[in-house]
Amino acid sequence: MVRRFKKKSRYLRGWRTHSWGRVGQHRKSGSSGGRGRSGRHKHKWTWILVYDPDYFGKHGFIQPPPLVKEWREINVGELDKIVEDLARKGLVEYRDGKYYVDLLKLGYNKLLGEGKVTHPMVIRTPAATRNAEEKVRAAGGEIILVREVLH
Repeated sequence: MVRRFKKKSRYLRGWRTHSWGRVGQHRKSGSSGGRGRSGRHKHKWTWILVYDPDYFGKHGFIQPPPLVKEWREINVGELDKIVEDLARKGLVEYRDGKYYVDLLKLGYNKLLGEGKVTHPMVIRTPAATRNAEEKVRAAGGEIILVREVLH
């Protein structure tokens, strides 16, 4: 195969500087701004911005997934709207004029306080907001906190 250009390193053998001017230019790492990754926070900063923007700074620690709490919440008003349907399906008990709701069985682990409560409910949950507790008590119900289970 025919080469289009002469290989410059071969062509310039015998010329001490290989067309780089006075002594020592283009020899070692001084001309490239340092060896390896040096200078990235100073004179090679534009290279960092373009090609490796996440090189500097904190990158964080990720907790092991079993330790991370995954909150699955439901609002007290939303629960109040669907409690009768849940009782018909057999997911919620109705006795003594109150609905007995186990949020863990329904797939939730936190009760939030948005909405209105019209039905008296006894709710078993791992976590609940203060506003939710007040609304449930005002409607004639109560909240039983189960502290051992979160997930």
